[in-house]
Amino acid sequence: MYTITVIPGDGIGPEVMEATLDILKASDLEFDFHEARAGYACYQETGNTLPHETLEIARNADATLFGAITSVPEQKTPSSILTLRKELGLYANLRPIKSYPGVKSLYGDVDILIIRENSEGLYSGIEEVTSEGATALRVITRKASQRISRVAFEEAKNRGKTRVTAVHKANVLRKSDGVFRNSFWKVAEEYKEKDGYRDIATDELYVDAAAMFLVTDPHRFQVMVTTNLFGDILSDEGAGLVGGLGMAPSANIGDDNGLFEPVHGSAPDIASKGVANPAAMILSACLMLQFLGEHQEAFKLEQALIKVLEEGIVLTPDLGGTSTTMEMAQAVKKYFKKS
Repeated sequence: MYTITVIPGDGIGPEVMEATLDILKASDLEFDFHEARAGYACYQETGNTLPHETLEIARNADATLFGAITSVPEQKTPSSILTLRKELGLYANLRPIKSYPGVKSLYGDVDILIIRENSEGLYSGIEEVTSEGATALRVITRKASQRISRVAFEEAKNRGKTRVTAVHKANVLRKSDGVFRNSFWKVAEEYKEKDGYRDIATDELYVDAAAMFLVTDPHRFQVMVTTNLFGDILSDEGAGLVGGLGMAPSANIGDDNGLFEPVHGSAPDIASKGVANPAAMILSACLMLQFLGEHQEAFKLEQALIKVLEEGIVLTPDLGGTSTTMEMAQAVKKYFKKS
């Protein structure tokens, strides 16, 4: 049995979470789901975006499923998701960019994995208000840069990919991105000598060029590894190629824990209307199953979603349909149970 922390969050988070949990309960696997609180609604009621008990429940679970949260307006209030990533040691953010049949997209057969360093960079949270405005400290270390580069090569091998591209801006951010770039190439040299990795090609691009090629020639990319802010932006851009944020899952991985969340936000404009696309949350559950070593179950769940997308009958409005969140999830559940 797997113990899973469930954090529905705000907005459409509880809606897509409910839909996904209903599917997972039809699995042959046994799950013990523990619901916990975080986000804006939690803050309004308790004065805390991330209660201590939520962090402890997540720390002791096999994995965490996270819906979406609304940011708290107060500047001094820490982000609950950033705190979770930091406290759980989730240093690698895996964001697949994949086109699916039946989903309107700019290109077919896109299959890119963007790997984002999750623990530092401009998201280090070191900011200061000055008399002239504000400053933010960008932290890039050799340890974190080498660690995320190793994740990139390991994921490339595990997924049968043959190219890893480092993305940075070392021509301008010479010191900080210089550390990231040099760390990547140091790790690349190490992996050239390892069995199973010699056929993985490596290259590098400045982030502005990478952003352009992601739109004009996405098939040149297989695995991209980059710093925190660049990875956040590029992965959202990539989602636009394959149907939008409603089709974009993510995994936050550390040495001992994993948290899985859709890339989309809480979308308060459609919250409580029952029309949110559950696909990104379902695909995040697939990533969770892979993390748990349940690769066959992950494959079955993804294939069930693909069948629903291919049919094009039971889809939410963003996918061109008229169905509700739960109706689409039930259609996925039907195929999942049959598989």
